[in-house]
Amino acid sequence: MRRVTLGGASLMASLLAVVFCAQVQAADEPAVGLTVLSSLERIQQHEAPFGKPAAELGAAKNEVESFQVVIAARKAGEGVRVVAAELSELAGPKDARIGKDCVKIFREEYVRVRQSTPSAELPPGLYPDPLVPLVNPLTGQPIEPLNQSRERWGEPLVTRGCDMYGLPFELFPGQNQPLWVDVHVPKDAPAGTYQGTFRVTLQGGRSAEIPVTLTVWDFALPGGPTHRNHFGSFGNVARWFDVKHDSERFQQIEARYCQAMAEHRINPPLPGRLLPTVKPDGSLEIVAERHAALKQFIDELHVTDFEVPRAPFARLPHSTLRPDYKDIAPEQREKAQRYYREYYAYLKQNGWEKRAYVYLLDEPNVRENYEQVLVLGQLVHEAAPELQVLVVEQTYPHEPTWPDIDAAVDIWCPLWSFIDRDTVAQKLAQGDEVWSYTALVQRSPSYHPQYAQVKDKHPPYWHLDRPLLAYRVPTWINRQYGITGLLYWSTVTTVIDPWYNPAFAHPRHYNGGGFLFYPGTPCGIDGPIASMRIKALRDGMEDYEYFALLEQRAGPQAVRKIVDRIAPSWWEYCRDPDAILAARRELAQQITGTAAPQPR
Repeated sequence: MRRVTLGGASLMASLLAVVFCAQVQAADEPAVGLTVLSSLERIQQHEAPFGKPAAELGAAKNEVESFQVVIAARKAGEGVRVVAAELSELAGPKDARIGKDCVKIFREEYVRVRQSTPSAELPPGLYPDPLVPLVNPLTGQPIEPLNQSRERWGEPLVTRGCDMYGLPFELFPGQNQPLWVDVHVPKDAPAGTYQGTFRVTLQGGRSAEIPVTLTVWDFALPGGPTHRNHFGSFGNVARWFDVKHDSERFQQIEARYCQAMAEHRINPPLPGRLLPTVKPDGSLEIVAERHAALKQFIDELHVTDFEVPRAPFARLPHSTLRPDYKDIAPEQREKAQRYYREYYAYLKQNGWEKRAYVYLLDEPNVRENYEQVLVLGQLVHEAAPELQVLVVEQTYPHEPTWPDIDAAVDIWCPLWSFIDRDTVAQKLAQGDEVWSYTALVQRSPSYHPQYAQVKDKHPPYWHLDRPLLAYRVPTWINRQYGITGLLYWSTVTTVIDPWYNPAFAHPRHYNGGGFLFYPGTPCGIDGPIASMRIKALRDGMEDYEYFALLEQRAGPQAVRKIVDRIAPSWWEYCRDPDAILAARRELAQQITGTAAPQPR
């Protein structure tokens, strides 16, 4: 083999050429890379970037569709400072525009899972979840980073900005920062293809951008949710903002939480201050000012279902150890029946009677509770036979020797692991409704009719250390069973620390359990900060609207054919986000009768 040698001058020239080429390559290499993720994906802070080079979306009118832009520092040894991010207006057919006012951008904050939830699918670590808005929704101004300064030496420090903020932020090499983008399609937007650009600007003026294409399908979603739901109240909110429940500031904060729920197709609870007042004899006093405010609340927030407060009379004790655990004094019974009778008349007068239900009892787990359900349900039905009664209980008895509570219940609400297809079908066939709910990590009980088949299986529990898909797929599974409602115990339960350890401890950690909104205090916001998980839930509620629209157009079997692929049961559901998104496009295709756009 011939050996080639280089003299000193030739060697130096070669080395300089290599260095020069490396410098040119480094100069040509973009400072940041942008990739696009769907609304069902997550990326870790130090994970190798992945995703698509462009955002391609499809949505109905009056729908919110989301995508994520992952910003990654690319140059070795060079960090970057991101100072701006925006989505241009989207230009559509015949000069139609979807403006920037229809777009909300959030920086995804990472929170730590310190101890795994029981039966967790994902390990402890940092997960993106809180969505910090780039702009304070209350002021319209950017949320700036915390800083302290003095106007003059010796004067007190002046504190400005917030601990949690949107922009600017720094990225070190090998680090990711995802941004979440919500695009609301106006209900009058013309159908067709819209195009725009998402741009990220760095300090010094450099920028990077990706194309965004949105196909607006030629149908619109209704203003409020078709899928019935109940997600608790906001009693725990006061402690996070250090306010009293009867203060004006709490009422303002509560109103913002209600607005946030409505924006995610969840029925907000009716504030007690807007409801009729109850007289000592059980009759109602309809205060004109409160009634007008209640009507405005229901109309503007598109409330489709709501709870009628249980009568403040004829209350049975929580403990069933007392000898009078199911006895109601005649005068108390008369007051309670007057209350329900007048409440139903009030609802009917305003056209709300089909939306309302009495949330009677939670998980009657002993025989005496079943007896109480019978007594209380009879009381409601005697006063107002058409007023629905909801009981959080499965569709089969806890024990076959216990009383049959069927006559007292109009809406059954079993835990996901407790659901049995055959007995659900029986309740639906006799005219009852069935909802479903989840809490913590509750397994199938030994008295489940199919216990041997389901005892080792898991439904899509709702926790931080599970895939985002777990929050989207339950509406699909509900549709599979004919279940028409979804109940969750809380969106604001007490956790160890909302931003640094958002775990409900009982006694194990249930990360994110009962907790879908973060308090906005670190962001300078007297209101909620949404989570990625509630966005996935919103998308599931929107999917259900597609089911309803397709059923109107083509019948229930057309819906069933698609749902069967994604959600065969509470235990054998699809784990592939792309498959769910493809099924959604197929639903849109059949609703419109046209070919749905396919991802490139």
